[in-house]
Amino acid sequence: MNQIPAWTTAHGAERARAAFREAFDAEPAGVWAAPGRVNLIGEHTDYNGGLCLPIALAHRTYVALSPVEGEQIALTSRQEDGVWTAAVDEVGPGRVDGWPGYAAGVSWALAQDGRTLGAYRAAVDSCVPYGAGLSSSAALESAFAVAFDDVFDLGLGADDDARATLVAACIRAENEVAGANTGGMDQSAALLSHDGTALLLDMRDGSRTHIPFDLAADGLALLVIDTRAPHQLVDGQYGQRRATCEAAAQRLGVPTLREVAPDRLDDALHDLEDVTLPDGTRVDVDVVRRRVRHVVTEIARVEEFVGLLRDGRVREVGPVMDASHVSLRDDYEVTVPQLDVAVEAARAAGAYGARMTGGGFGGSAIALVEADATGAVSAAVSAAFAGRGWTEPGFLAATGDGAAARVETEE
Repeated sequence: MNQIPAWTTAHGAERARAAFREAFDAEPAGVWAAPGRVNLIGEHTDYNGGLCLPIALAHRTYVALSPVEGEQIALTSRQEDGVWTAAVDEVGPGRVDGWPGYAAGVSWALAQDGRTLGAYRAAVDSCVPYGAGLSSSAALESAFAVAFDDVFDLGLGADDDARATLVAACIRAENEVAGANTGGMDQSAALLSHDGTALLLDMRDGSRTHIPFDLAADGLALLVIDTRAPHQLVDGQYGQRRATCEAAAQRLGVPTLREVAPDRLDDALHDLEDVTLPDGTRVDVDVVRRRVRHVVTEIARVEEFVGLLRDGRVREVGPVMDASHVSLRDDYEVTVPQLDVAVEAARAAGAYGARMTGGGFGGSAIALVEADATGAVSAAVSAAFAGRGWTEPGFLAATGDGAAARVETEE
């Protein structure tokens, strides 16, 4: 089994410090880290004003950072080549290509919000699998966000309410500077999660509830399957799904699809028609109806899933997970063959339920399994991939972990 281990915080912090020393021949002011995430249920609901239920991973992105005099930003990453530099006033929408947009975009967004920041240099290292649909981008943004909060004394990291401003800055960085029009679930998970809980997010009113989530106490495990199918959100497909939902909501006369009640879904679907997106793409009414049906039923599935967790009936969430995957495959059309095979193989090997997680178009799946069955389920998925000549998948276990914070090199 190809396991993907998480680093200890001390190890991750020292790796980032070493990268900083190598690049800049100096010690950083500190090291900050933020987690990747998996979403238990509630996919493509965040930008529709809906509900979602992510948990933070132990796998984190580490940022060693120092403020500097002058106007020059310098960034380097163990996962990329070279050192990227730019003047502070050169950062903004349409001005930064690649991964630095996710990092420097956060300082730009905070400055746009009236916060006072200076120049800085930073080094990044990460054990969040890149391109796996586990939100490595939000982990990067969020680690920079808490670093900026500390070194520039912004006063936004003390509690969840204050951190909401950091969440908003990270969303602006991803949407406006990096050019990925995501909805905010990932940044919320990275900055607001608590140990031992799942984070129930209501994206309509911004409220959040921490739901106890301790699978180990029930003898269970959440197996994450990195299919190694490339995961990209900036190739247009994600944005097209979002634009279709927004056009459908406009046609229905509601702010978001959250306002479409499940018992009124059939009527809403009947009222839809072809839509033309801002880029001129025309979407057939049958496709529009499938997209809307997924969103409305997925929000209902989040409520059902949370109800089962609260009742201590965690083993009964499997069918809800399965239904979510079918909806994402057939109505939202964001799965790929690797995701479908991973889900099918996990179920056949005894998983209570399985589904893709994240934006789709590649990335990862999750499976709820008995703790002592993770090896057997992983082997079954690996065998299914080998039989199709695909790259061997990677595996990690997910628990509800904590949010972005400053970390030290010694534990």
